Amino acid sequence: MKQLYDSVSYQTAKIITKKYSTSFSLAVKFLDKSIRQDVYNIYGFVRIADEIVDSFTTYNKEVLLNRFEEDLWFSITEKISVNPVLNAFQETVHKYAISKDLIRSFMQSMRADLTKKAYVNKQEIDAYIYGSADVVGLMCLKVFVKGNQKQYDNLKNYAIKLGSAFQKVNFLRDLKQDAEELNRAYFPNVDVNNLTEQAKEALILDIKKDFYIARKGVYKLPKEAKFGVYLAYIYYLNLLKKIEKTPANILKEERIRVSNPVKVYYLIKSYVKFN
Repeated sequence: MKQLYDSVSYQTAKIITKKYSTSFSLAVKFLDKSIRQDVYNIYGFVRIADEIVDSFTTYNKEVLLNRFEEDLWFSITEKISVNPVLNAFQETVHKYAISKDLIRSFMQSMRADLTKKAYVNKQEIDAYIYGSADVVGLMCLKVFVKGNQKQYDNLKNYAIKLGSAFQKVNFLRDLKQDAEELNRAYFPNVDVNNLTEQAKEALILDIKKDFYIARKGVYKLPKEAKFGVYLAYIYYLNLLKKIEKTPANILKEERIRVSNPVKVYYLIKSYVKFN
């Protein structure tokens, strides 16, 4: 019966991915079947943690996060959890020997979202981005290389840059929500309420540098992962381009999106490139 429960756990992680992120779930579909479920398992874990600190506004977030983290470490120690999301995640952690340090860094950044409202310097925001995004990319990289430590070490820095690029694009896309609903400001020394074109351009230039470095790593990924990751890369890069074309005063008032037809266009274009 444990096998049946594991199957339910995997399906839960997959459903969470599809319901919460159409763009990411589309990219995951184009990963090789041998690694697809493990990426669902990672996403399910990080999404629930993120929802606790961002969305459960009528509940005691700290109590929920404490319980979630307690159950997390129990699941990794005992190799089982009655929480299907954690049960699926711990399977992937053990399968690919994902470092507990990566998990701790992620939880540390999630915990920061409970109380920290602004980041005052580069060191602070870099540490937050590492924990909230870079380590997620590194967990996925462990899956992409199927635990091969040499490949992982060779691609690690590229994965960090890609995680940082994605997260910074998210920050720009979600300026309005972060400021108004969560009272958070992630970019140091940037007044979101009075965002200037000059400040926006400086942020975008920094993100473009991350994308430039990350691109080299995408092409070095194993074939099982390359197309799916490239698709996510292209989606986020074009989201950044759309943000770049959006006036600063509009950017702080609405969430920028890429339409479904445009996503399909990127999919077709990427498929042609890799086939």
